Amino acid sequence: MSSPVLVVAAAIVDDLDDPRELLAARRAVPARLAGRWEFPGGKVDPGEQPEDALHREIREELGARIGLGDELVGPDAGVWRLSDEYVMRIWLAEVVEGTPEPLQEHDELRWLPVSQWHDVPWLDADIRIVDALQAHLSQAGHR
Repeated sequence: MSSPVLVVAAAIVDDLDDPRELLAARRAVPARLAGRWEFPGGKVDPGEQPEDALHREIREELGARIGLGDELVGPDAGVWRLSDEYVMRIWLAEVVEGTPEPLQEHDELRWLPVSQWHDVPWLDADIRIVDALQAHLSQAGHR
């Protein structure tokens, strides 16, 4: 059995110091995931550093540049197991240049206020990450 593919994602908030809104991206493809919401990001290329991959993916998918905050370390040996094939690392991030737009793979982006983070149908694997993100931010003294 080969080791799982590493994907990286960004939990993009309106302000790393005082996050009140989270950017969710709705998948347009593949068909089995269409209409479900996720954190934007993608696969790490061979030889690429995870943080570099994340910056590249956000530029490609959303047309914006981000600044990274803390990594939300996962419970599965430091990563988030998405499936047998994929594991994910995710960082808090904020937009530093440009306005995010759904350029690839997504057909809608939505800024969700903290109280409404669960109001969209997230991909199954992302639901516990949303929960962990809320817990992380409340521990960090954010509302």
